[in-house]
Amino acid sequence: MKKLVLAASLVVFGTAAASAADLAPSYYKAPPPMLSPLYDWSGFYAGINGGWGTSHNCWTRTATAGAAILPVSEGCHDASGGTVGGQIGYRWQAGPWVFGLEAQGNWADFRGSNTSLLFGGLATNRTKIDAFGLFTGQVGYAWNNVLAYVKGGAAVTDNRFDGLSTIGGFVTDTAGSNTKWGGTVGAGIEYGFAPNWSAAIEYDHLFMGSDNYAFNIAGLATRNESIKQDADLVTVRVNYRFGGPVVARY
Repeated sequence: MKKLVLAASLVVFGTAAASAADLAPSYYKAPPPMLSPLYDWSGFYAGINGGWGTSHNCWTRTATAGAAILPVSEGCHDASGGTVGGQIGYRWQAGPWVFGLEAQGNWADFRGSNTSLLFGGLATNRTKIDAFGLFTGQVGYAWNNVLAYVKGGAAVTDNRFDGLSTIGGFVTDTAGSNTKWGGTVGAGIEYGFAPNWSAAIEYDHLFMGSDNYAFNIAGLATRNESIKQDADLVTVRVNYRFGGPVVARY
């Protein structure tokens, strides 16, 4: 009898243990966490920009009516105004480092003048910048979809230099429209707000140096001016990037 009771007890215990095992929760290995994708800055891009600029212009007379004279300063002035344009470029990314080439062309309306230090204030010198272009290389460092970069290269401005009568404001002589070449350096920060779209704010300084310009009225030589120019630009930019898909990070 004792053996039958012991056997029955073992059967009941085994059945209960098996039932408990079936009811116990199952444990599985957790899936890897989902991480945000890496933003890829590589590829061709094109965009638009707009902002504000100012150029500093210093005029020095070097000749009158074709005859050379000792250089005499006529003073300086700033030519300021708005600008809008576009840019195209290509970037390639190596780890967090981003390298690129870019060409930018802008329409501009920078105007400024000052009363000449000669002739008792009867003459005014005026500078207008109608357009400029930048041809630059870039080096940047990316934190995923945030890119900080510096740039440098060549710059060109399209200028018009005029002499005006202080009384009446009519043009007394002009050097006409002239293309002026120089250099530029700049820096910016850009934010990728969508897989192929980004927005940036950028500052550029243009070193345009000095050039000598011949002024005339109705074809008659009036004077020569050595004009030194530099410029500062602040623009907001929006770019669309072709290719360079977002890369998943594991």
